[in-house]
Amino acid sequence: MNSIFQKIEHIRTHIPYSGLFKDKEWRISPFSFRLEDRYIDILNRLGSYLQKFYEAADLLYRLSVRGKQPSFVHELLDKGKPKELVEISRNEKLKNALPRVIRPDLILTEEGFALCELDSVPGGIGLTAWLQETYGQWGEPLIGGREGMKQGFKTIFPEGVVVVSEEAMTYWPEFEYLVGLERMRHAESFTFDSEPVYRFFECFDWEKLDTLRSSYSPDKHVVSPPLKPYLEEKLLLALFWLKPLSDFWKRYLSEKGMLFLQKLIPYTWVVDPTPLPYNAVIPGLEVQSWDEVAAFSQSQRELVLKVSGFSPLAWGSRGVYIGSDMPSSQWREKISLALLDFDHHPWIMQKFVRGKLVQHPYVEADKIVEMQGRARVSPYYFVYGSVVQLCGVLVTICPADKKIIHGMKEAILVPASSAPCGESKKEQCNEKVEVG
Repeated sequence: MNSIFQKIEHIRTHIPYSGLFKDKEWRISPFSFRLEDRYIDILNRLGSYLQKFYEAADLLYRLSVRGKQPSFVHELLDKGKPKELVEISRNEKLKNALPRVIRPDLILTEEGFALCELDSVPGGIGLTAWLQETYGQWGEPLIGGREGMKQGFKTIFPEGVVVVSEEAMTYWPEFEYLVGLERMRHAESFTFDSEPVYRFFECFDWEKLDTLRSSYSPDKHVVSPPLKPYLEEKLLLALFWLKPLSDFWKRYLSEKGMLFLQKLIPYTWVVDPTPLPYNAVIPGLEVQSWDEVAAFSQSQRELVLKVSGFSPLAWGSRGVYIGSDMPSSQWREKISLALLDFDHHPWIMQKFVRGKLVQHPYVEADKIVEMQGRARVSPYYFVYGSVVQLCGVLVTICPADKKIIHGMKEAILVPASSAPCGESKKEQCNEKVEVG
């Protein structure tokens, strides 16, 4: 099968009966997104550094609780969390428990990538597995191969059930495709027994899940990713940049690892209302208060505000505001909200990174259309034992006029593959059009 339109028809007609994303659709392309070797080299190295980052973040929190690292670490990470969940997260049985799927969201840039978010409860696992299986049959050199995602998930979670909350029901179909309906459970009616659980609900859902919550014991039950809400906070990226913690990060990441991640993670701040001394400034912003940041001109507002975690606004594209894309009154309003929210839902601010422009074809009304857009690259790393394996990469390409890159219906969703040496994007597109 080498006709473009035959491929499109095959993709459309072979989407699983239950779908992949509930009530969601995307633009279909007959081709994977090809990444140059320099980008793939970064992806191949990134997984092990992110695993070390999680290990270090987990240790930093525990040392902070014990008074061996600054107390502000656990105080920040525990804000807004119910006491019961904080106690569970500190249970000795969970001491070495870490996420077994790591997915950073990377904005593709001219220089490499910008790591804007880090997700330990990521969606897209089943979708990417299906895209691999589908596009892999046409011989494309997919990163992770045709079975990478399925095999990766089977390795880290060979038995047990996947528990999905009502809040996350959009992702039920892709997990049903991945493990089968017989292994799927609804979080709202779930009762723990002896079988392992793969958790697909955020920790902020915990207090709404009465049956699940009352039947859980950290001493008896295995849950992955572990119930450690502090590992789901975006402000971990802000802690990474804090000068008082730099020696700690360097010790556990190594100087090489520290420099590698600094090149990828945009400078990130905690939006903390605590007044600064008269002779201090917010590093990188060089002002003394958030009121001054609220008064920035549009050209100064190349910044992003985000809810850090433990909130229904902290996942997807919700709770994300780009300063340069907002009127000054709204920018001021959102900063005021972030400051008022500090004790319950801390917010972070990041430097805004604009992705490079890319071209990728899709089919619309039975015609090949070249879309100019920006790409979010989402690699999936599966962790088993000491092995961190890159099992697949989902690429989301949004129209160039969209500031926030996410899985909207105007986006193209495809797996990533390696580009043949010396092949330019223009040559790829020309070759593709000629296939049909």
